[in-house]
Amino acid sequence: MEQFEVTGSSPSQSLPANWNIAPTNPIYIVRADANDKRALTVVSWGLIGPWLSDLGEAKASQSRAINARSESIHEKPTFRAAFRSTRCLIPAEGYYEWASALGEFAPKQPFYISARSGRQLPIAGIWSSWRSPDGAIIETASIITQEAQGDLTKIHSRMPVFMPRDRWSNWLNPKESAVEKLQALMLVQNSSTLVIARPISKAVNSVAKNSKELTAQIELGEPETLF
Repeated sequence: MEQFEVTGSSPSQSLPANWNIAPTNPIYIVRADANDKRALTVVSWGLIGPWLSDLGEAKASQSRAINARSESIHEKPTFRAAFRSTRCLIPAEGYYEWASALGEFAPKQPFYISARSGRQLPIAGIWSSWRSPDGAIIETASIITQEAQGDLTKIHSRMPVFMPRDRWSNWLNPKESAVEKLQALMLVQNSSTLVIARPISKAVNSVAKNSKELTAQIELGEPETLF
């Protein structure tokens, strides 16, 4: 809350640490509240399309909408309305990425990518509210991604959009809806220099594994197991 200058509402209880977040899991977002203050809120990861009417289909769809591409977010039916009016920041200590066949590492080798400063990453995101048939309101969010930069291109072709502090207020302002201005806010040069990537064990591939040990660096080429 201090890092993101949250002065509005916040959850009554903290989320437990989660080192292997999956779609539909609860995550924190920072967004503007009705009084134009920054609020810390808990939502479900994976945006639900506004046209869906079945709860089962809505939940299933979330795994396909955890990320939104910055280049097309303003056009995609699932994301475009949220992009124009309900944007957020998604704080995270780090994220995982798996090496693609086009990089310099063995395909599927996992990496843990975190801020060099040791602080939370200010990831650009969007959020939305969806009403289920029984009237329940489910709030969801997606991470915005862009083409990878710098050393991260050696791992994968995509990376999150890291939003600079001096753009937070404009990004979170629901009254700012001009696509051109929002696209400009997402254009950040050299943002990959803010992070460091560490190769980690393939234990992260199992959703049953969930501890800080998943982020421990390994030496590539050494034998490793899931245990």
